Amino acid sequence: MYLFLTIAIPFFLLLIFLTHFRKKRIIQKVCALDMNDKCKLLDELMEPFGYCYIPSEDVFSTRLDAWQREMGYCKLFDDTAYHLHMIFDSLPVFFDYRGRTWLLEFWKGQYGINTGAEIGLYYADRILEDQEPGRTLFQAVEDKDMVKMSLSLFKNDEKISFLTGRHWWLTVFHVGCFSSPRNLSMRASVTFPDGQMAESFVRGLARAGYSLRDICRQYNTVTFSFVTFGEKKKGLLRNLRIRFAMWSNLFWCRVYLFITRPFRLSADRILYLYYYLPFAFRRTLRIRRFKKRKAGKGGKL
Repeated sequence: MYLFLTIAIPFFLLLIFLTHFRKKRIIQKVCALDMNDKCKLLDELMEPFGYCYIPSEDVFSTRLDAWQREMGYCKLFDDTAYHLHMIFDSLPVFFDYRGRTWLLEFWKGQYGINTGAEIGLYYADRILEDQEPGRTLFQAVEDKDMVKMSLSLFKNDEKISFLTGRHWWLTVFHVGCFSSPRNLSMRASVTFPDGQMAESFVRGLARAGYSLRDICRQYNTVTFSFVTFGEKKKGLLRNLRIRFAMWSNLFWCRVYLFITRPFRLSADRILYLYYYLPFAFRRTLRIRRFKKRKAGKGGKL
C-alpha cells in the first residue's frame, strides 16, 4: 500500500502539472490569434457540420451549402428530436402557392448545450391534401426560391440575438446558453417574392391559430411573434424523457462553461475546446443531426 502511494502521488502531481502547463499553452495560442484568423479557422472546422460563425452576434448559424439541405424536412424529425436532447417549440405553417404546398417552419428552444432558433422554407412537388403534410417529406427550396428572413430571439423578453439574410434555413445558436423553450420568444419577418405568396402565408398563419391582428403585413413582408401557446400533452414517458434531456443539457452546459472558463466569447471557447478536448468539440457542434432517408420529392415516409 505504501509503495503504491509512493508511486501514485508523484505521478498524480506530475499529471496535474502537465495538464496545467498544456492548458496555459493552449490559452496563449488562442489569445495570439486575431479575430479574422479565429473566424477563418472556425469556418474551416465547422464546415463539415454545416455551420459558420457570426462574429457580430457571437453565434453559430447555418451555411447556405449545409449538408442538411439535401435531407429536407418531415414531421418525424421534430417528433423524435428529444432523443437527441433537442427540446424546442415548433410552428409549422403550410400554405399553397403556384401548384405546390409550401412549409415555412419556425423553431425555438434548447439544442443540447445550445439555445437557438430556426426558420426553414420547404416545399412539396404538388398541392397536398389536408391529412398529407404530417407524413410528407418536404424538400428544401432551391436558391432561386430562397426568401429574405429575419429573426430576433428573446429570452425572458431580453433580446439575445438578431440575424437576417436571404436563406433557406436561417438559424442562430448560442453555445453554452441554457434556456427553457417557454422562456424564449421569436420576432420573425419574411419577405416574399410577391403579394400572392405573402397572402397565402398569412392564411396559413391564421390556420395555425394566429389572429389577423397579431400579424403585420407590409406589401410582401410578413412579421409576427412566435411564443409558446401552452403545454401540449405528450404522455408521461415522453415528459420524463424530456425532463431528463433538459437536465442533461443543463449539466453539460455547465461542464462546457467550466472547462472553457478562461474565455467569454464563443469563438475563443470553441477554439480552446478544439485544442484541449477535440472529441468534445465534435460533439458540441452536432447541433442538429438526423440520418438520411431515401425518398422522392414530395414523397411520403
